Amino acid sequence: MSTDVPSRSVVVGVTPGQPDSVVEQAAIFASHFNAELVCAYADTGSYTVEEQPDGTVRSMPVDPDLPSPSESGFPAELESRLSAVLGARGAAWSTRALAGDPASALGHLAETLDAIMIVVGTRRASMRGTMQEFFTGSVAVHLAHRQHRPVVVIPLTPVSSEDSLPWEPAR
Repeated sequence: MSTDVPSRSVVVGVTPGQPDSVVEQAAIFASHFNAELVCAYADTGSYTVEEQPDGTVRSMPVDPDLPSPSESGFPAELESRLSAVLGARGAAWSTRALAGDPASALGHLAETLDAIMIVVGTRRASMRGTMQEFFTGSVAVHLAHRQHRPVVVIPLTPVSSEDSLPWEPAR
């Protein structure tokens, strides 16, 4: 992580296994705005116990039988991947461990930091992802309707205009 931290920030939602393109595009936006890239991971199996002024949270698992999260709360393998992707850029970036609903957590962090924008990726098309979005809605849609700041959505698996969208019947 860079130590020369700008006073502005761009928040990007990150998850394990997410394609690097989401973070790479978010880093481009942060660079254009001379802003720090804040990579935020929301653990949906936890709830917030305490919040720090920088937006980092201390959390506990919703299920008391699960082990307590690590001290940082941010997955080590995800931070390692971010370091590999962002390290060569020399940009200012940091991580934040959040808890609960990703849309709410990202929105709250962006508000806390007075972020310029929030960047998220779309989900990869799958039956499970499609059903989950059908019942709960996407993070991007929730953010777009509950934020006064721009929400940028990075497409992961765009389809041509001739193809069916993931929630449409096959043509």
